Amino acid sequence: MWKSTSPRLVGTLFILLSALAFGVLPLFTHYIYAAGADTRTVLILRFSIAGAVMVGVMLARNETWPRGRALLGLIAMGAIGYAGQSFCYFTALHYASAGLVALLLYLYPILVTLLAVILLKDKMTRPKLIALALASAGLVMTIGPALDGSLLGIGLGLLAAIIYSLYVIAGSRLTVGASPMASATVIMLSAATTFSLSMVNGEPAWPTGMVGWSAMVMLALISTVVAIVTFFAGLTRLGPSESSMLSTFEPVVSVAGAAWLLGDQMSIWQWFGGGLILASALLLARSGTAQAAD
Repeated sequence: MWKSTSPRLVGTLFILLSALAFGVLPLFTHYIYAAGADTRTVLILRFSIAGAVMVGVMLARNETWPRGRALLGLIAMGAIGYAGQSFCYFTALHYASAGLVALLLYLYPILVTLLAVILLKDKMTRPKLIALALASAGLVMTIGPALDGSLLGIGLGLLAAIIYSLYVIAGSRLTVGASPMASATVIMLSAATTFSLSMVNGEPAWPTGMVGWSAMVMLALISTVVAIVTFFAGLTRLGPSESSMLSTFEPVVSVAGAAWLLGDQMSIWQWFGGGLILASALLLARSGTAQAAD
């Protein structure tokens, strides 16, 4: 029984760790922007630093690089998918509130689940439907009522959710046979290349001071290397639907971190919404473990 349930439990822990690492991303970004950096420079540094670290780890561990069709697919995921999602998300923050953009992005678990049912013939079980409803309600309460964005910001936020949904679905297929570390490395390097090319005719705005650069390094190591590697490690064990719904733990981390470090206040509704998201994650993990044991 332990052998059959262990991979799913490990996958759940990986996805929750990934959500934790992604959840602190807005906190690091706050300090980086305050240090004078702009969006494209942040994205170039994020993926370049992360990619360099991952290449070093790959070489030290003598990891096998993806080849052929898998390699081309991963390059496309990074250069187009992840780069496109990141650009839409960070640009949307200039035209809409952070709460609205985060809410729009986290429509992606719903989109992933529906796409998995349609494209991958995933089974829509009752626990998934309940978990989806709980997570959706929890997200609305957790992010709060900051719905004051422009049409451009709303459009970019929705586009980020759509692109990321397709990215997760593609990742569940293209990473088969490739290690999570190798997949993440190719994606990071591809995204870094895209953003570097976008700066050919522009001047980067580097962060200044120890705080700005420290936050930049933490963004690259924690919210990129750790976050992406653990997400792929969980994705290969759980599949796209369960992974995306468990990832809704991320905004809970973001809101709690903002309250603790930045002085943002959480309302009773936000705490209640966070509880609903945690309940959905526990329900999903428990139902998946029960299915594996059957």
